[in-house]
Amino acid sequence: MRMINCVKLKNLAEGLERPPFPGAKGEKIFAQVSKEAWNLWLNHQTMLINEYRLNLIDAKSRAFLLEELDKFLFGAGSEKPPGFVEK
Repeated sequence: MRMINCVKLKNLAEGLERPPFPGAKGEKIFAQVSKEAWNLWLNHQTMLINEYRLNLIDAKSRAFLLEELDKFLFGAGSEKPPGFVEK
């Protein structure tokens, strides 16, 4: 088990087993984001895809998700869509 200082959760936590995707962004996530924080992002991402009805074939949708990923993991946080109600 690889332990890291998670930038999102601000604590020492179990790291990912491998980068979530290739390239510099994947390596940054691998080095700084815990499994728990990554799972929080995956749930948030799924909600964004569903609520905004994103088509991941569309480059604009993918770019939007990458921006939200940066906000969620490394910034002030990604907002939920207006009017979103958790079930």
